Amino acid sequence: MSDSDFDKDAQTSAAFGPGGDPHDPVPLSPQAERIATLESELAEARDRLLRALAETENVRRRGEREREDTAKFAISRFAGDILSVADNLRRALDSMPADQAPNDATRNLLTGVEATERELLGIFERRGIKRIDPLGERFDPNFHQAMMEVPNSGQDAGTVVQVLQPGYVIHDRLLRPALVGVAKGESTETPKHVDTRA
Repeated sequence: MSDSDFDKDAQTSAAFGPGGDPHDPVPLSPQAERIATLESELAEARDRLLRALAETENVRRRGEREREDTAKFAISRFAGDILSVADNLRRALDSMPADQAPNDATRNLLTGVEATERELLGIFERRGIKRIDPLGERFDPNFHQAMMEVPNSGQDAGTVVQVLQPGYVIHDRLLRPALVGVAKGESTETPKHVDTRA
């Protein structure tokens, strides 16, 4: 065996282990094992830190969203309760048009009720509450509640032809659906003669 053959065996042994087999693991020195262990622990710690940071960011965003929703929709229950007041003011005004009032006292009363309704609707508007009055619009089950079908209305089927009670939304979230009458689809078939003779 020459010196060059001996050097090759030494290199093979150093690279692949004592048997020269590439599948035999090379034993690591204690320092190399310690470094490998520390690198593994560092990678795990970095992964845990990144996950914790991501979770913290998600919690912060969720908290902001919930705070915004609370600020926007905190008055929903109160607003829902006071909608009947707005409805009653409108009914009072519709019951007697101002030009049909029998005397000045009645006209003044109607003017006061009108001003009260205007003020209430202005407060609603400032708080993000909007009235839905869908007359002539297409029926939308997200914002309207059909109470009846109206035959022979002259409108396309599914068109709102009567508003029984206006609806309201608060910041695009439904507070109360509009109660409506919807045009019924007219039959395009001519009625067939039914023979009743028997």
